[in-house]
Formats: sequence, C-alpha cells, structure tokens
Amino acid sequence: MADIISLDDKLESSREKKAGLQRRQKALAVRRAMQCTGCAHKCEKCGAQVEPRAGASLGRRLPYRFCEACEEEYTDYLERLQGRGDPDCYWHNEAWLDTWRKWIDYQGSLDRYLKSREFVRLLREFEPPGPEV
Repeated sequence: MADIISLDDKLESSREKKAGLQRRQKALAVRRAMQCTGCAHKCEKCGAQVEPRAGASLGRRLPYRFCEACEEEYTDYLERLQGRGDPDCYWHNEAWLDTWRKWIDYQGSLDRYLKSREFVRLLREFEPPGPEV
C-alpha cells in the first residue's frame, strides 16, 4: 500500500510543471523582444556595432539607430523617394526601394506589438512587486 500515488499530488505536480513551462516561454518572449530591439549599441538594420560619431546624421534626427553604412543607405532611400539620389548607385533599384519599405513597415509593426496591451501586460508580470500601500 505504500506505493499508492496520490492523484491530487500528481495533478498538482503536473500543474506546476505546466506553469513553469509557461513562465519560461513568457520570459523567452520578453527576452527576445527586448534583446533585439533595445540594444543601443547596434545598428537596427544590419546589427553591426554602432559607435557614437561626432556630427552623426549630418544634423538630422533619424528615427532609427544606424551604423554609418546603413545610415548612408537610408539617406539615399529618402532621397530616392523624393526623386533624387545618387544616379551612380544603379543597384538602388525598385527591389532595393521595396526592401527598405518592407523593413520600415516591419519596424512599425514591431513597435506596435511592443506597445500592445497584451505585451505590456506580459512585461508587468515580470516587474518586481512594489511596496504594498
């Protein structure tokens, strides 16, 4: 009779394992989102290390953090949208413009997700509890 397993204990153990797995999945989701989007030392486009530069962005405020090469590409993208740009850069064709458009759309989509009610709720679950009033 000593080998009888309590169903209640077994159910509780199963619930705890499932809850632990869900906590790990939530933590991984937060880590992935924050690790990739929150790093202030990498280019948002290519992921290269970004060093602070004197006179960066030629006095313009850019909505993204770029390395020098991606900043030049982005600037040319903006120029191309206005009908200008460097004509010697023949590889800046329609497909190139489409790539930039889609990357910018992706950035907007990611930003909306990070500000969504559900993601904010997930972040709150990881906040340390504050002092009770």
